[in-house]
Amino acid sequence: MKLTELFLTELDREAPRTRRALERVPEGRDDWKPHDKSMPLGRLAALVAMMPSWVAMIVDKNELDLNPPGGSTSPYSRQLRTNKELLEELEKGTAAARGALQRTNDVHLMKPWRLLVATNVVAEDPRHVVLRDAINHLSHHRGQLTVYLRLNNVPVPAIYGPSADDQRFL
Repeated sequence: MKLTELFLTELDREAPRTRRALERVPEGRDDWKPHDKSMPLGRLAALVAMMPSWVAMIVDKNELDLNPPGGSTSPYSRQLRTNKELLEELEKGTAAARGALQRTNDVHLMKPWRLLVATNVVAEDPRHVVLRDAINHLSHHRGQLTVYLRLNNVPVPAIYGPSADDQRFL
């Protein structure tokens, strides 16, 4: 199996699971967080919605600087306030990811990709490693989001199997 096929399969599996979690995000609770050190709910939900777009960025660009010279704002740190905006962002990012994976090849996915902070390289790995880490990172933050849902008395959707609130097995 080609790496591109593997990542497309993962994208097809993870996007609907992510959609189910985002559909349940309570509106008007953007600033809620379970602890002072925790990320606010609105920021976490926006992050989860935008993460599939990282796939296209990793395929199409050679690096990302989290704190670039001149202090420009990252397109990955926008606020999304409604469920509609969250779901639209997820769909847009998933479509861009799918397109990027369909037009690339495994040779390109072997090439290095870099993460920088203020022009300093903090990580450099082959693209396929960074893509795997990005998908794992999405699963992690989506799981975090389901905990936030539970703490807000919102029914938790089935993700990899039934939840206490959703007994369908996927």
